[in-house]
Amino acid sequence: MRELEPRLFRYIWRYSKRDQLTICAFVLASLPFYFASLDLPKRIVNDAITGRAFAHGETTATFLEIKIDWPSFLGGGHTELFEGFQVGRLELLLGLSLLFLLLVVINGGFKFWINLQKGILGERMLRRLRFHLFALMLRFSPEAQREVKSSETATIIRDEVEPIGSFIGDAIVVPAQLGTQALTALLFILMQNVWLGLVAGAMVGVQMTVIPRLRREIIRLSRRRQIASRAFAGRVAEVLDGLPAVVLNNTGRWERAEIGGRLYNLYDLRLRIYRRKFAVKYLNNFIAQVTPFLFYAIGGFFALKGELDIGQLVAVLAAYRDLPPPLKELIDWDQQRLDVEVKYETVAAHFGPRRLLPHQDDDGPAPRLGSPLATETLTLRDPRGGLAIDVADATLPLPARAALVPPGPLAQEFASVVAGLQIPRGGTVRIGPYDIATLPRSTHATRIAYAGITPVLFPGSIRDNLLYGLRIKPQAERRVDFTKHSSQEALKTGNPMDSITDPWIDFGTLGVADADALDERFVDILSHLGLADDLYRYGLSALSSVVTDSPGGQLMIAARERLRAHFDEQGLAGLVIPFKRGAYNDQATLGENLLFGVPRDRALLEPRRLAALEPFRQALASARLLDDLDRMGVAIARNLGEIFKDVPPGHPLFRRFSLITPEAVPDYAARLSRLTENAALSEEDSVAFLALALAYVEPRLRFGLLDTALRRRIVGARSIVQDEMQGPEDYDIETYDSGRINPRASVLDNILFGRIDTARMHSEAIIQREVRAVFQEFGLEMRIRRRGLEHEVGNRGQLLPERVRVRLGLTRAVLRKPEVLVVDRVSDHLEDGLDTLLSVIDRFLPEASLVASVSTEAEAARLPQALRIQPLEAPLQRAAE
Repeated sequence: MRELEPRLFRYIWRYSKRDQLTICAFVLASLPFYFASLDLPKRIVNDAITGRAFAHGETTATFLEIKIDWPSFLGGGHTELFEGFQVGRLELLLGLSLLFLLLVVINGGFKFWINLQKGILGERMLRRLRFHLFALMLRFSPEAQREVKSSETATIIRDEVEPIGSFIGDAIVVPAQLGTQALTALLFILMQNVWLGLVAGAMVGVQMTVIPRLRREIIRLSRRRQIASRAFAGRVAEVLDGLPAVVLNNTGRWERAEIGGRLYNLYDLRLRIYRRKFAVKYLNNFIAQVTPFLFYAIGGFFALKGELDIGQLVAVLAAYRDLPPPLKELIDWDQQRLDVEVKYETVAAHFGPRRLLPHQDDDGPAPRLGSPLATETLTLRDPRGGLAIDVADATLPLPARAALVPPGPLAQEFASVVAGLQIPRGGTVRIGPYDIATLPRSTHATRIAYAGITPVLFPGSIRDNLLYGLRIKPQAERRVDFTKHSSQEALKTGNPMDSITDPWIDFGTLGVADADALDERFVDILSHLGLADDLYRYGLSALSSVVTDSPGGQLMIAARERLRAHFDEQGLAGLVIPFKRGAYNDQATLGENLLFGVPRDRALLEPRRLAALEPFRQALASARLLDDLDRMGVAIARNLGEIFKDVPPGHPLFRRFSLITPEAVPDYAARLSRLTENAALSEEDSVAFLALALAYVEPRLRFGLLDTALRRRIVGARSIVQDEMQGPEDYDIETYDSGRINPRASVLDNILFGRIDTARMHSEAIIQREVRAVFQEFGLEMRIRRRGLEHEVGNRGQLLPERVRVRLGLTRAVLRKPEVLVVDRVSDHLEDGLDTLLSVIDRFLPEASLVASVSTEAEAARLPQALRIQPLEAPLQRAAE
């Protein structure tokens, strides 16, 4: 993708000149009809209403006569194209009026088509511009990536270019359309009366020269506000990224004051813009209203003297009625042009060539780099922010298993240079004959892979993030169907024809047959890195992906029955309390017993959300349980209030009674203090107390609030709750059935089909062991681990522990089968350190070179080779010696 044009109109002309000229051609084609609509009122008044066409006693007049009057330099005379019809006075009036209506329809049709095409063109160019900026963002140099704030760049692409795209459709068409309309109206006025035409021209001149000059300060203030708004967005992002530091240091008040100051500056700039903007608007409106006064005075004077007939005056006033709107829109267009040009130039500067890596269009096969890895007069950035550091020349024959020595920040900086994350300040790093700094990006990414301690993980599943490094290009040239609207639009807007639905994974190069085999490769590598148990645990918590009638579903149900029988054989029959349609499950919450299933929206399993749901509350009221459960919640709150009266936050008791948090204790105390004898609860208090009741589990809390009668009533209310929650919303419940798989429940819940008896010692550990044994017996363990690949990693991988994130980054690098694998301290996050790393390299990348930045000299000594990144002595130091 080429660099952005530095000037807006050069960009517009390069990418939209054909469409602009097409629309302008329609604008020109509309002018004769527009002129005719200005002239026709004069004929209606003079010929039909005042009867000038019948002034000499004629009973008929010619209607729709079409002739061309030739100027004298062409010989004069006229050519008649159509002789017209002879009609009476009433017929002439009706005919001219209908002709005027027809011209209104035609002119309206032209405006509709022109405005529609302007809008389409603007949206196409906005799409092109946004894609263009995104493509340039992918070329940001490492220095630019450190310099530019991600929030600012995202704001530019999303918001700041919106008015630019809207303006592009108007950039050439609007001045062509409005300018020609204004000139046509002005020419028509001149043709009726020279003095009136001069007056109109003078007023137009004042509006087109004075108003834009007064608006220059508005443009300057708008530019300041744009920059301030961008800085504000960047600051908000900084605070969000550093929110833990704000919380730890209790600096929220200072941050609020700082943001408040920025918001005041934005307000002040906007206020100053408003003052000047509306002052200019007042002046513009005043000038526009002065002109009709002059027309009435001067035009009336000429009419009284007989030098201007009434029809001409009416036509002039009608023409001037059409003159101010295009002039005002032209002035607004000029204002918008100046504003958008400023925005565009600011955007172009943000994505300027100084921030971009050279454009490389290299989709061919990547050559092998060869040997050795060598440095020549290399200068690196000082990681501590000091002066650049000169490094002694070094050579490492490849392939190798080498450590960068001595360990430390300089070795880490060199690893980043080899990986392409940094650019050396001077000198070169070569592999074979290739300078890494000038190596095409595609070749670099194919032949050199990198894994560090802060891998970039995108929101999505573990599988998505492992596949990310393999989605380089579609594996087959897709036949683009240009009859499809999406393909046509992609072509017109410079967007790619590639689709994410294309096959992007080259299974053959990876040495696997299909996606299932690739999943097994993922699991194999992750297992060697010590994540087998993590994948298994993630898989157990994932929602079931099989349906009851499928072979996998039947196998799952058989495993469920086998587990139940296995518990009986081992004397563990009461370890899991199964779900039974007519029985209350004492190890499940009261809310789970009411639902006896899983709602479509799993968030409703959270008691507070469920307690506030209107259909659920209506069902409890119908079952006459709402008041009883509210009272139960009040009793729970009083018990908890007594327990936590003098307990500090963080005490282990809060983990024991997990249905309440330290922050909620004062809130419930305040609610209890408001209660009066026999008074009805407010809806807000009812929701709060009902949430406590729904989270209640008698064997855990032992408050003695659940008797046999209440249990029976809760079981009886299940059908009412399930019926009430059926509907178009996401409330409907997938009920528990011992003969079926519940697709909304986790794999573990489906295999257990009940709740663990937590009163028994080590119950959860026993369950995990026995469940795993059954899964192994049925050959389901690999399937469970593959389900673990669907575990969500969260934003930047925050849902995963650091050790898992680092190993996913290493796995992604290994999967690409590079010629050189560069790692930075990843062995610190592996169970057996370098032993695990070398084992994985030997198994999955036996022919690759390993260049490792490690943490200690001892680790470096365990690798067979070393590449010394040694700073040269500074000249001043040598002189002193």
